Amino acid sequence: MKQPPDDLALDHAVSVLRMLADRTRLAILDLIHQEELPVTVLAQALDRPGPAVSQHLAKLRAAHLVVTRREGTTIYYSQTDPHLAALVTNSLHLSEHALYENPPHHEAPASDLSSS
Repeated sequence: MKQPPDDLALDHAVSVLRMLADRTRLAILDLIHQEELPVTVLAQALDRPGPAVSQHLAKLRAAHLVVTRREGTTIYYSQTDPHLAALVTNSLHLSEHALYENPPHHEAPASDLSSS
């Protein structure tokens, strides 16, 4: 029989899941898992005020879930951990399966349809 995770691993996993248990932070991680983006772009994409998005990014950064890169006065945020990206994607896909008969992630992108 497999051994349960140790307390340290469980505590850290709970901490990560708490960070993900916010719709804005989950959306941010989904948006930046393939490209780095500044606060202004994230705020616009999420239709949220920049300061609110900045507060969420600060929490994600403190939890070591995002990294930053400065270019002049602009700070770009990114997330490059494949395990975190998979957790975010799988969480969203799981939700789509619960909500839709045909989950959106199962539909072929428009570009795939035009090439057939």
